[in-house]
Amino acid sequence: MALNLAGQGAKLAISDVDAAGLAETARRVTALGADVKSDHLDVTERDAVLAYADEVRSHFGRVNQVYNNAGVAYNGDFEKSEFKDIEKIMDVDFWGVVNGTKAFLPHLIASGDGHVVNISSLFGLLAMPKQSAYNSAKFAVRGFTEALRQEMMIAKHPVKVTCVHPGGVKTAIARNATVGPGEDREASAAYFDQRLARTTAEDAAKIIVNGVRKGKPRVLVGADAKLLDALVRLIGPNYQRVVATVVGRVLPKSN
Repeated sequence: MALNLAGQGAKLAISDVDAAGLAETARRVTALGADVKSDHLDVTERDAVLAYADEVRSHFGRVNQVYNNAGVAYNGDFEKSEFKDIEKIMDVDFWGVVNGTKAFLPHLIASGDGHVVNISSLFGLLAMPKQSAYNSAKFAVRGFTEALRQEMMIAKHPVKVTCVHPGGVKTAIARNATVGPGEDREASAAYFDQRLARTTAEDAAKIIVNGVRKGKPRVLVGADAKLLDALVRLIGPNYQRVVATVVGRVLPKSN
C-alpha cells in the first residue's frame, strides 16, 4: 500500500514493529521519489502511538489519511487456546486500530479533508473454525469502524471512514501466524499460501486505494471476499452450517 501511495505522489509516514521490513519498505518508497518518515512503532503501546501521531503532524504540517493495517494471525481451536494468545490478537488487531484512530483523529479533523482507513478482514464478515480469536478482533474492527463513520457524519466532521475486508492476500501473515496447541504451523501456512491466497499484495493495494479515493464505506478485496460476503447476505446465519461442513473436510487436522 505504501508503494502504491508513493507512486501517486503522497507524502508518507510509515511505521512497523519489524525493523528489517520497515527499512526495506522505506528504501523502496524512497526509490520512487516519495517524501517518507519512517519509525519503529508497536501499535499496542498506546502512549507511543499518541506521541507518534503528534510527531507526524509536526513533521508534515498536516495529516489527511491514516491506514491502520497492523495485524497478526492466529490459528487454533478455542478449546485448546491460551488466554495470552487470544489477548495478543486483540491487542494488535483491535486495540492497535483503536489506538491509531484515536491518536490521529484530531489531526484528521483539523486537516479539513481526513480519512480513516481500518483494515478488518473477510473474517470480519463471517466466522470460521479455528479463527475465534482472529474473528473476534476483525468483527470488532468492523463494528468500531462503522460506528465511527456514523459519528463523523452526525458531527459533520470532514472525515471519511472506510473499513477494508481483504480475502486471501499473498503476504507473510500466515507464515508469521501464531498457532494453538496441536496445530501444524507449516501445514496451515502452506494451505493458506497455496489454496487461499489468490490476490497479490499489489492488486490488493490498488483495490484499497481506489476504494478510499471513491470514499467507499466498505471495500472488499478479492473474489473470495465478494463471494463469501454474498453467501452470508443470501442465507444469513445458516452460512455457519455450510462453512463448518466444507471447512471441516479441507482444513489441516489438529493433533
